[in-house]
Amino acid sequence: MLNRVKKPISYSILELALISEGSSSQVTLQQSLDLAQKAEDWGYTRFWLAEHHNAINIASSATPVLIGYIAGGTSKIRVGSGGIMLPNHSPIIVAEQFGTLASLYPGRIDLGLGRAPGTDQKTANEIRPDRMKSVYRFPQEVEKLRFYFSKDHSDEEVRAPIAEGVDVPMYILGSSTDSAHVAAKMGLPYSFATHFAPNQFYPAIEIYRNEFQPSEYLDEPYIIAGVNAVIGETAKRAEELSTTLLRSVLGILTGKREYMYPPTAMTQELREFSQHPAVQQFIKFAMVGTKEDVKAMTTDFLEKSGVDEIIVTTHMYHHADRLYSYQAFSEIMKEINITKEIH
Repeated sequence: MLNRVKKPISYSILELALISEGSSSQVTLQQSLDLAQKAEDWGYTRFWLAEHHNAINIASSATPVLIGYIAGGTSKIRVGSGGIMLPNHSPIIVAEQFGTLASLYPGRIDLGLGRAPGTDQKTANEIRPDRMKSVYRFPQEVEKLRFYFSKDHSDEEVRAPIAEGVDVPMYILGSSTDSAHVAAKMGLPYSFATHFAPNQFYPAIEIYRNEFQPSEYLDEPYIIAGVNAVIGETAKRAEELSTTLLRSVLGILTGKREYMYPPTAMTQELREFSQHPAVQQFIKFAMVGTKEDVKAMTTDFLEKSGVDEIIVTTHMYHHADRLYSYQAFSEIMKEINITKEIH
């Protein structure tokens, strides 16, 4: 096997702020901050928050507000969007929001940009009726953001002064090969949603690497890959914990999104469900098992993909289980990086 892991790999968290059955948005967001504070101590590079709308089971909808909450409760971990769904918003407003955040928390704010709606089409049309025009103009909308963040606008009629010259790194997010072309042409880092769209991952990163054009922002390609991780003290416990993820996938596929269910014993029905091609679309890169199991899976993934950073998310009902899994994953990444330094 070709070993493409050449340097220490950064590891980060994508926080979906999923609400457990019987819990609340308030508790979920408090737990998000607790996770971010611990992740900072565990060596995670960044803590990204998603944008979703009209979902009873997700507390992350006003993403810039939540980024400010997390950044204000931490001191060094980078905090950002994974992502801001740009067609939902006016670029000048995004520039003002993130310029403000970066002025409050300098050197710590990231701006990940996607073009999916982050919701159903009816809700998307309610958010911004003309959003499809912005979808088709996504690269131009990103360029508008670059314009608002650039330094010298003293002669412009329309400006976002609080954003001008402020350091807010941009990332292109994607789940298809279309986004790879955009990220490569613009010379921006590329974050792929491997955690729910694995089938186009390898073609997309090949396109990105082959077409990458160096820019003032980036000299060479930089790829972040999302994975699911469910780590338990034992293999049986990890399997039980993964039933929450499987039930979440069922809700997505049936259009009946519910609060996260508590874990149960793995049934034959759930086991068969996990093998369905539509389910595999979501869980192909779900790393489920003990710390040793997940370390082997992660090492294999990193060697095959050669990505620069891995961003992990998880679906777990109990906050304590989630903390255990994220701490174990940080230990895995430290061990992998130490091994590479030795070799």
